[in-house]
Amino acid sequence: MQFARPARQRPVIDFARVTTRNFIVATAGHVDHGKSALVKALAGTDPDRLPEEKARGITIDLGFAELSVTNARSEELHVGIVDVPGHEDFVKNMVAGVGSIDLALLVIAADDGWMPQTEEHLQILTYLNVEHAIIVLTKSDLADATRTAANVREQLAATPFENAPIVETSVATGIGIEKLKQVLSYELSSLAASRDLGKPRLFVDRAFSLHGVGTVVTGTLVGGKLARGQNVIVQPRNIYARIRSIQSHNREQQEVEAGMRVALNLPDITVHKETSGVARGDVVTVPAIGEPVNTIDVLLTRSARLTTTSHSLRNGAEIYLHHGAFRVAARVALADGGNLKSGDTALAQLRLDSPILAFVGDRFVLRDSSERRTLAGGVVLDAAAGRNKFRESKQRDFLAARAKSPNDATIAIQSELRRDGAREQVDLLIKSNFSASDIEAAIEQLVATKEIVMRGDIVADVSFWAELHQRAINAIEAKHKEHPQLTGFDLTELRLEVGKLSPKIFDEIIADLCRDGYSKTGNFIRRSEHRAALPPNLATVAEKIRCRISEKPFDPPSRKQIAPDFGSRQVLHFLITQDEVVEVGADLVLSREAFSSMKAKVTEFLRHNGSATVSELRQALQTSRRTLVPLLEQFDRERITRRSGDRRTLIDVTVPNTTLD
Repeated sequence: MQFARPARQRPVIDFARVTTRNFIVATAGHVDHGKSALVKALAGTDPDRLPEEKARGITIDLGFAELSVTNARSEELHVGIVDVPGHEDFVKNMVAGVGSIDLALLVIAADDGWMPQTEEHLQILTYLNVEHAIIVLTKSDLADATRTAANVREQLAATPFENAPIVETSVATGIGIEKLKQVLSYELSSLAASRDLGKPRLFVDRAFSLHGVGTVVTGTLVGGKLARGQNVIVQPRNIYARIRSIQSHNREQQEVEAGMRVALNLPDITVHKETSGVARGDVVTVPAIGEPVNTIDVLLTRSARLTTTSHSLRNGAEIYLHHGAFRVAARVALADGGNLKSGDTALAQLRLDSPILAFVGDRFVLRDSSERRTLAGGVVLDAAAGRNKFRESKQRDFLAARAKSPNDATIAIQSELRRDGAREQVDLLIKSNFSASDIEAAIEQLVATKEIVMRGDIVADVSFWAELHQRAINAIEAKHKEHPQLTGFDLTELRLEVGKLSPKIFDEIIADLCRDGYSKTGNFIRRSEHRAALPPNLATVAEKIRCRISEKPFDPPSRKQIAPDFGSRQVLHFLITQDEVVEVGADLVLSREAFSSMKAKVTEFLRHNGSATVSELRQALQTSRRTLVPLLEQFDRERITRRSGDRRTLIDVTVPNTTLD
């Protein structure tokens, strides 16, 4: 698809006001079976654009065209056509073109029949979970097309396309072209339009620069919408850019949606030059949609159609992963070791030489390191895998559960919470082919069946949550029993007791406890009925402290003298928390009664005298400077008094009169 320079008079098409459904169709099939000629006959556009393609007469890279057809309901079906090379040397380019299509045109020449790349392309389409196809017999004027069709039908037995329609055509005579359009219209009409998941990804299959325009990328848009002026990010390079303009098949657009061939003008970045810029295989998406990774856990499938003489896929093999339009070298780690033979499936981990932005549910193809054979295909089960966790039993159970139904959001959530315990809903399945509504519906179902619990923005496996809840209760009760003198359990300490949790998950556990007979005050939590009390062995220590403080209530001994050891310091702390003793300074404590009395005397003296020095107040209270100075500083902090030079005055002269002893 070319990026045409915008014409000033060309109107902008607003697809929101046009009854149009968008689809992507790709060709597939052996070299020289007439795929490009068929596209030209259908759409009027020659998809071979490279001089080398013209010179050699074969397709080397991807070509593009568009076709509009109207179905029986008078809906306009807008079809973006991707023409792929059929030669075995260019299978890597073929895979880049069929990663996000709605329907395949499997092209087979009537005079050649089923050929090696026909078979390989069929397997690739199957690996990529392409479910719909039309079998197009080309060159039907050169052979017995009926006989070829019968043979093709046999070849398609037990494949997703065994009941696909077969259309006989000839571009030389024009036979079947109109019928093919009708069949294409009929088949596409039965398909749902590409879903808007709110997670747009444009898989870049071309990147180039135009003079006066700047960098342009083209690709198939899936998963959501993109709009002119929108900020985007190019992954896995983590390059931020802004969309200056958008075109689809040379027509300017304000906004494009999933299922469209799209060209984006990204003037802020360059075309790839070794270490920077954008290139084929990159993904244009939006920020906060997930980070690229170089390890993914997958379910692999090796076609049963491969002959027994074909090489199996061995554990540890070096391969090429084809994902979207990207190709990257990788190594395979099979969960159970051994080899993956024809017709087998296996859990595996792919360890990539460079990162990709993969989603749970993405399909991919594996080819050998020589790029001569397609070995297997599969689906991503964990798009944030860890190499060290692959062989852990929890991860194995997680992958086995997802492998049974990779496209089921309920199973995806259930398996993730069984493995991880709890997650914030906002982070749940970000990198997946599930929309926010899919995830919400699955959560509602699991909550209704009591398999998970939801607390605020936290979703958790019901067993994990109950265990976490009980672990916190046990820790609090043990603290009450061991240290009954404490008002409650310090939350910082409790966090360490219950295990490593995110702050939000821990906060929801505390909130859950507070709904279940526990109370939180400041940074402490306790059973609501708990009242701090000293054990008998410390009660005598408390009594000694009370006596020491009350012997000279206005001038007690220093704090260190009152509580010289660890045990007595604990008891003193208890008396302070119970408000029986007032902590005035680092080395001064007073009984609550003495503190209140001294406060009243200072207030009364200042009310009568207007102001006073420390010496005057010391004489009035019959105390020491050691006691009075920190006491007055405390009154200053409480905004009872104000110091000015060496004198103090009352801040609030309306303080009620207090009768002196």
